[in-house]
Formats: sequence, structure tokens, C-alpha cells
Amino acid sequence: MSVKPLSIVYSTIMFVVVSALAGVLVAALFVPAAGIAGLSTRAAAGEMKSIPAALEISAQPQRSKILLGDGSVLAYVYDQNRVYVPLKKVAPVMRHAMLAIEDHRFYEHGAMDFKGTLRALIRNSTSSSGTQGGSSITQQYVKMVQVENARQAGDEAAIKAAQETTYARKIQELRYAIALEEKLSKDQILERYLNIAYFGQGNYGVEAAARYYFRTPANKLTLSQAAMLAGLVQNPDANNPVTNRAAALDRRDVVANRMAELKLITTDELKAVKAVKFDADKIRPLRNGCVGSKFPFLCQYVVKTLENTPSLGKTVEDRMNLLKRGGLTIETKIDPKTQKKAQKSVSSVVDARDPVISTMNMIEPGTGQIIAMAQSRPVMGANAKKGETYWNYSVEPSMGGIQGYQAGSTFKAFTAAAALEKGIPLSKKFNARRTMNFSGKSFESCDGRENVYGSWKVTNSTGTNGVMNMYRGAEMSVNTYFVQLELATGMCRVTKMAKKLGVKSSAPNRPLVDYYQDKPAFTLGSVEVSPLSMAEAYATFAARGIHCNPIIVSKITTRDGRKLAVPDAGCKRVISTDVADGMNKLLGSVMTKGTGRRALTADHRPQAGKTGTIDSNEAVWFVGYTPRIAGVAMISIDNQKKPFRKGKPGFRKSGVKNFQLPKSGTFLEGSGSGDAGMKIWKPTMDSYLKGIKKTGFKSPSNKVLNGRFVSMPHIGGLGIRAATKKLEKEGFTVETRYRYSSRVPRYNFIGFSPGGGRVPEFSTIYADYSRGENPAVRQARQRAAERRAEKRAEERRAKEKKAEEKKKAEAKKKAEQKKKDQEKKKKGN
Repeated sequence: MSVKPLSIVYSTIMFVVVSALAGVLVAALFVPAAGIAGLSTRAAAGEMKSIPAALEISAQPQRSKILLGDGSVLAYVYDQNRVYVPLKKVAPVMRHAMLAIEDHRFYEHGAMDFKGTLRALIRNSTSSSGTQGGSSITQQYVKMVQVENARQAGDEAAIKAAQETTYARKIQELRYAIALEEKLSKDQILERYLNIAYFGQGNYGVEAAARYYFRTPANKLTLSQAAMLAGLVQNPDANNPVTNRAAALDRRDVVANRMAELKLITTDELKAVKAVKFDADKIRPLRNGCVGSKFPFLCQYVVKTLENTPSLGKTVEDRMNLLKRGGLTIETKIDPKTQKKAQKSVSSVVDARDPVISTMNMIEPGTGQIIAMAQSRPVMGANAKKGETYWNYSVEPSMGGIQGYQAGSTFKAFTAAAALEKGIPLSKKFNARRTMNFSGKSFESCDGRENVYGSWKVTNSTGTNGVMNMYRGAEMSVNTYFVQLELATGMCRVTKMAKKLGVKSSAPNRPLVDYYQDKPAFTLGSVEVSPLSMAEAYATFAARGIHCNPIIVSKITTRDGRKLAVPDAGCKRVISTDVADGMNKLLGSVMTKGTGRRALTADHRPQAGKTGTIDSNEAVWFVGYTPRIAGVAMISIDNQKKPFRKGKPGFRKSGVKNFQLPKSGTFLEGSGSGDAGMKIWKPTMDSYLKGIKKTGFKSPSNKVLNGRFVSMPHIGGLGIRAATKKLEKEGFTVETRYRYSSRVPRYNFIGFSPGGGRVPEFSTIYADYSRGENPAVRQARQRAAERRAEKRAEERRAKEKKAEEKKKAEAKKKAEQKKKDQEKKKKGN
């Protein structure tokens, strides 16, 4: 740092001058108790060099900016709109104009302009109207810093004290100014002055003022512009061109006249300045914060993230103070093109004024980076009639959200994942009857074995029933299949699976595991969750079991170029690759053979997903992913708007099913695939995936596909109930089955099937009961007996016929023989 040296003698003389001007009594306020008489020359000089550290630091409050992935500005955040620039980036004409009107001999005198100060002192001593100016640039800077420090500390008394028009305050100011000029060069002081000065309309520093009033940087200011800005510093409110154009132009001319007097500009230049009018169209108001930004709820999520970023400070207050004053550059990876497409997809289906809410969220698997976050009410504001809101419908309350939404059958994926992790294979079969009563059914909770309380009947809604494996159950979203799978897996496993995948309950008093681990309706999506957390959970499948927390900030840079630690996604494995691969295969079949077919992307690349519709049709979902991107689209009723206010006239019980939105005109059929999937998720994904290489999912092991074989538990000698209990304890599903038996009377127990040997783990063991003899078998036996009797009768008749024929033949033979004998006898006679 280049510092203009001041001799010890000069410091001592200045000290004496100041003391003499104000009187020994006043000076004593700033000198040690020994008083002036007790000070040596060096001690006096040392006292003059004492200076608060804040005066030496150039870190004036600056605005911070939040950037999108392409480098464009999403929002500015600040207490004071300031962009600090070095002196070399301030146009020379601006420096000249400021010095001309405020302190034209700045580079010639020391900390105090003797002429100006003496003139002010003389006037003040003879005037009854109060003290007058005469301060140098350095003195003004000292005052500005003291005011700014007091403002940052929230000390109103200190702000007032720093602006008092008293000799005591003036002498302290001068003391600091003298010391400051010992440590900083004139250029350094002028640079800091130009950056701290207030220019009105919320603009601090010459760079922010130049951009606001003239849409130009400070290094390109013209003479007329520079003169107007220089004229603002003395009284930025009274001389402001926005509120008092005439006064501003008059003040500008005063500055220009002074510059002409000092031979800094020519007469012709002076005339040219006065001929220039102020162009109010060039004023560029700068929004502060997220309201009014292109994507306000993304912006809000960034700010909420920074509130929880330790590298910005120990407390939330410290972190927000640095954000608003520290001149930070916060970078995100939000792609504006994808964000706009997601927003367009949502807004083309649901108007901001419609009585439903829609969101579309996208997360990059393996990194947790939020790629897009759109909602049907994209404008942040209080005008509800125009569809404005302050709530981010995609996130939980701690991040700016208001409530969660039941996710319906998308929760079946968590049951399936927990089942695969336990060892239950994709080939697992259940008899998923259309309606099943699960009352009293037992399951494993985190507190031990429990039973379904009360009467709980579950019905399938897709028309697919009967014996099926997990593929078919997922493809057609069969409720009774997944309730059976959930009970077989255990509620503790299922809820813990959802939690570690990233699902977040939006109800603070309903923790995902503690509250729901004894509620089997969990697999049907009874939990109110944030849409973003559903994208987070399914992204874990896409990343082959690696879970990452959603992150939006990719880099934080301080004003001096230092990198601050950003929130870590905390990526870690939460399920095995085999389980994840099994889920990808299972959910992939939903897209090719099941309810997700209508949402399949145009390029038909490998993808997986799950539809979700809650029983009352109050919300429809589609969650889908490829190995590169995961996304969730959701449409839900707004229960604060007609016709969805329960208990109010006109309440619509069927939710969004067969509902035409009044503003957008969109007809909602009430399905996750048709509404959320095909209309919102698909076009957004089609746009994002263009140009991205197709990649596939890995195949799971045979263990995941078909399970492993184990020895059948020995149940010989046990009663039916004891044997069933033992089998279920070993993880087998025991299902009662009736079959025909010719040996066992009707309704009597036949045995377990299979009855021993090697069997697939977690397979179904049937407790077989007799239905009696099979009617078909009985009929066949009767027909066989009849055929045998008929055959015997035929044989008997044939035998009788043969005997009769033999008898006739013998009689004939006898008759013939008799005849022969008679003829022979005649011949003999």
C-alpha cells in the first residue's frame, strides 16, 4: 500500500492547531488524562495516529448476486445497493467533478483544508444558526464510515452521534482524518469515498449510481452525468432527478460552473452540459431480493439454503448479514432453458388463478443438484386474485413451503424397495383380490409385532385382480398386492426405507418413521410430503442406491475472490446396487407395460416411473427418471379455494377427476399418468433429454429376480396355528387355500404345500383345506362305472347270444343228423 508520509512535527502541529481552535477543554476529551501539558511531542503525534480499525478497511457493504447456470443474474440481495470499483474504473471526469464541488484542493492539503476549516469555524462562532461545513474529502469519509458502522450495528444513538454538528464530534473526526492520511494515500481515500457515498434512490457508491441513473458503468460516465452525480452527494434526496428534476439539474449546473471556474472544463463544455436534459427512461430500478425476479421461488430456496450455510457465519443473523452486505457471488446450476420449459409445461396445464396447485421438480441423480423447480403460481406476491403467492409449493415448510400433499401410489415404490432389501424377490406372488379386509392382520413395526386395528378394507381401482407377482402389482398399481407386500416386509422397514431415500413429511408433528410405522395405509400414500423430496427419493434409485440431499448452490465467492464452502449434498449409499437395479427394472416395467406408458418420453429411452392418485382424487402424481435425471409432476386441489373447501356449499367430492379448470380450460381426467405424467412430466423431459446420450439401467441379480432357496422350516408335529406362526416368523407368507380331496372330508385340513425340502425364501406356503371330492372326478368315476356296467351287460348279452346261437346250431345239427339217419334207414329198408 502506498502511504503519503506525514512527519511527526506535522502531526504535532496539527494536534496543537485543532486543540487551539476548539479550546483545551474540548481537546482534553480526546487526550489522555495527563492533559496536553504532560504530552511529549512523540506522544502527541502518537495520539493523533490512533484510529479505529474500521476506517482502514475498504470492505464497505456491497450487494450480493445470485447467478443461474448460464451466468445470468437471478437476483440481487442487499442492504445497500453498492458495487465496489477501484479508482481506475471511475471515469476521470467523475473524479474531477466530485473534487471540484466537495474539495478541489484535496491533493494539495493534508487531512484538513485550513482555509475551509477556519472559514467554517469563524462563521460558526459568529452565527446563531448553527455550524457550517468546511470538511475535506477525508473528513467526510470518516463521517460516512462512522455512520455506516453504526448502521450495521443497529445503533441509532451512534448514528445520531456521528452526525452531530458539535465541535467535539468535529475534532474527533479531524483526529481520525489526520491519522487516516498517515496510513492511506489520497487515491485510496478518494476511491473509498466514491464507493461509500450515498447517491439517492437506494444507490450507494458511484458504480451503482451510474448504472441506476444512466445505465452505464462508472468508467464511461459523461461530463453531464458526472456533474449530476457529484451534485447528489451533498443532499441526495433534495437534489434527486427522480423526485425533483429541476433541483437536480440546477445542482448539476452548480457543479459544472465550479469545474469551469477551476479551469477543469471549457466554456463550450459548460454550455453543452447545461443543454443536456435528464432522460428518465434510462433509470433502471434494481430489485432487491427474490420478489420480482425471474424465478422467485428458486431464488427463495437459494436464500433459505444460505441461511443454513455455516461458512457464511455462526448464526442465521450473521449469514444474512454477509449475504446482504458482503458482495458475494452465489452460483447455481439452474439451467434457464430447462426451468422455462418446466414452467411452461406447468402453466400450460394450470393457470395461476385456477383452484388447483401444480409443481414440476427435477434433480440430477448422483449429485443432488436441483435442475428445475416450477409451480403453477410462479409470481411471488400478495395478490391472490392474480394467482400470486409467497409459498413455495415444492418444498417443506422449513424451506418456504406451506403444506405437503398425499402422494398416493408413488409410495408403493418404497414398499417394493424395502421388500427387495429384505430379500423378497420381484417374483413374489400374492393373491390380490379386488377387495380385501386386512382387519387383525399382523405386521412388524419398529416396536414389535402389531395387528391392523379395526376394520380396514382395501379395494383395487385399476380392474386388475388375482394372483400376481410384483411386476404386475406395480404395473397396474394394485392396492391389495402392495398392502400384502407391506405387511410381509414390515412397516418398520418400509417407513425407514422412505426416510433414507429422502422422503420428508411436511407435517412437523408427524415424523416419517415414528408416526407412520404402525399405519399400513402408508403404502397407499397417506403421508403429506413435499414434491421435491419425492424427486430426491426416486433419484436415489436412478443413482443405483446413492442418496444425495437436494442442493442448489454450486459455488460461493467473496468480493475478494475467496471460495466459501457450499452446502454438501452428503451423497452416500443407502441401498445396495442390487436393490436399486431391481427397483429400476420393476419401475421400468411400469413405463413399458403399465400405467406409465402414456408418459413415456418421445425417444423411448430406458426410463422408470410410478403413477400416483389418492382415493379421493385430490392429487395426482407422476414420478419418473432416467439414469441422468429424475423428475416429479404433481397436481393437487387447493383446499382454500372453491369448489374444494370442505363443509362449504358446492364442495366437490371427486377432486380433480373429470374436472375442467375454469381459467386454463384444461380437462383433468384424474389420473397420474394422463394429467401429471403426459401433460407436464413428458414435455419437460422431452425437452431436457434432447441431445443427451441414451443410457440404460443395469440388470439385477437372480436373487432379486427370483430369490434364493432355503430349507423349509420343520413344522412336523405342530398344529395348524403353531405351524403358521413359525412359517410367518421365518418370513414366509401363509395363505389358506382350498382344494379338492378324495381322501379328506370337506373343510378338513389336508396339509401345508409345499410340505418340506428346498423352497424359495419368502415364498408363499399354502395351508390346504379340503373342498371335498372334486365333482368332476366324481362324475368321471360315475361315468366310468356306468361304462363298465354297460360293457359287462354287453358282454353278457353277447355271451347269451353266442350260447343261443350255439344251441340253435347244435339243434340244427341234431335235426340234420336225425334227417340223415332217417334217410339212411329208408335206404336200408
